[in-house]
Amino acid sequence: MSDGSANQKLDPRTYERALSCVHCGLCLPVCPTYLQTGLEAEGPRGRIQLMRGISDGNISATQAVRGHLDSCLDCRACETACPSNVVYHELIEETRQHIAPSGASPGAAWLVKHILPFPERLKWALMPARILQRLGLWKVIARGKFLRMLPEDGPVWPGKLPRRSGSAGAKIRIGFFGGCVGQSLFGDVNRKAIELLAACGAEVIAPDGQVCCGALHYHDGDAKTARRMARRNVDEFSSDGKLDFVVTAVAGCGAMLRDYGLLLRDDSKYRERAATFGGSVRDICQVLDELPMPPMKHAIHMTVTYHDACHLAHGQKVTAEPRRLLGKIPGLKLAELAESDLCCGAAGSYNLTHPKMASDLAERKLKNISATGARTVVAGNVGCALRLAAEAKMRGDDLRIVHPVELLHQAVFGARVE
Repeated sequence: MSDGSANQKLDPRTYERALSCVHCGLCLPVCPTYLQTGLEAEGPRGRIQLMRGISDGNISATQAVRGHLDSCLDCRACETACPSNVVYHELIEETRQHIAPSGASPGAAWLVKHILPFPERLKWALMPARILQRLGLWKVIARGKFLRMLPEDGPVWPGKLPRRSGSAGAKIRIGFFGGCVGQSLFGDVNRKAIELLAACGAEVIAPDGQVCCGALHYHDGDAKTARRMARRNVDEFSSDGKLDFVVTAVAGCGAMLRDYGLLLRDDSKYRERAATFGGSVRDICQVLDELPMPPMKHAIHMTVTYHDACHLAHGQKVTAEPRRLLGKIPGLKLAELAESDLCCGAAGSYNLTHPKMASDLAERKLKNISATGARTVVAGNVGCALRLAAEAKMRGDDLRIVHPVELLHQAVFGARVE
């Protein structure tokens, strides 16, 4: 990664994305950082000009310039709004490979690169918290910023996912991707997702050797590590015969996995396999919406609201499917959420590297949630769940965050007795 002092040419294929911007400004009203600051340089249009200027050698990647680029959440809402189909995330992600970050906390950066993407390391890092949980002291000590991000009852280690589930030889074979932080802290959601897929008649394979999707590294400019992880996952999911889909319950992972064809487009050995892999990736709600679901015999008499995770709504264009599934649950009422697809401030590791902006966006989201009257929020991404729960806890707000899978599982199988 460069120090930003030299010209940094974007790949011509990526640079072409910038040239298609017509500067209409339709991206500005949907950009979280622009909405919070009102600054042109904090919106997609301004950032595109900065990235073009760096690539063309017309401006230097100064601390101020890097700060504007680094503060982007990469939520991709601008892509949904853009009439010219600018693929903005390719621009910002490649630019971050060329220039150094603007000054995020070294501790946060180290945590993001060396602990969070590795479940075993995260497990040991949180071992003291697990001990306190077992001693019944978790709620007393969970006051720190990072600890507040953990689930309400502290970290729970669910163990590995079952290698195979469902009926061997089923008409549909699904590879299940658990994620790193998702499997470490929300493994129960993954298990319930697999149980639902099996109940729908699918054979589900969860390769033991799967690793982090690479998003945390790639979005921080470390494409080399992200590519290494991508190759590993492509190999793991192709080692057990043909799969109809690769499914995940973590929206951020899903968006990254779909981009493996782009990530490995210059790798002659993996190019075609990565593109095929990326094309097979689906969010759990997409697949459950297509498969014949078992009867939902257990009513859930509750009012909920639905938050659109950025990398599900904008990165994968999945918005209707979760709502359709929730609408099938007997007794459940869905209250629409204003600005439902505006980022909550999680954005992977963003809430650790840019806590002020992340907190402001979370507060905006929580105000909109409060206006619905619902005390349960449904969200399809682990980052959103952690972020909203942490901010609600800090504000003393009694708010429950659940994944769509948890409600669907309850409706099909009944409440699980812990």
